[in-house]
Amino acid sequence: MKTATQRFARLLPIAATVAAWAMAGTALAQGVLVPQAPAAPPQDTLTRAATSVGIKRCLPAITRLATLTVQGSRGHDVLLDWDRKRPDDGPMFSLVGIQYPNAGVAASITAIPGDSGTCTVSAERISVAPFTCQSVAEQELKDYQMTRLLPIYAVYTDPKEPTSSVSLIDSPPGCLVIRRYVEYGWRDPSTPAAASAPAAAPAGQAPKRR
Repeated sequence: MKTATQRFARLLPIAATVAAWAMAGTALAQGVLVPQAPAAPPQDTLTRAATSVGIKRCLPAITRLATLTVQGSRGHDVLLDWDRKRPDDGPMFSLVGIQYPNAGVAASITAIPGDSGTCTVSAERISVAPFTCQSVAEQELKDYQMTRLLPIYAVYTDPKEPTSSVSLIDSPPGCLVIRRYVEYGWRDPSTPAAASAPAAAPAGQAPKRR
């Protein structure tokens, strides 16, 4: 059976045909700047920025999502917003700009602390494909169910993974692609509470996706 991390990894295909979008070479955390070494491979600047402002409880989930999100990229930059008065107890919102050799992608990662050490986490990956949405669906989403919301807007879901979705929005001459993932009640599997949880409980899993 696939782990939730493996399922989420499917949300992040590196499409060389996506329209390019680049951002600057430092990570902006709304006043917290995290320099990146230009000669080194891109690092997870979201984890570094979140750590620098005092976010701890949801940090393992943030790191997992951020690492998968920037995997294979040439560079990335982060805009971070958080509760200044309660950095480890309030929500964290981020926008990540990701640069590939000939393409660019935007991603959004959110983490909200819950009760008893749990977190609600979500991630979105936003890209533009230079094809029609119909052709994208035929190539990548053959086994998905489609729900039409507007004439230009369709949402695709996999019955085996009902908490995930892929939205396609016609934007001639291309297609706006939004891959969405969410999990409620995520718990760090390395914590004692997670280790003692029943095997069937979702607390010991990495985040699922929407």
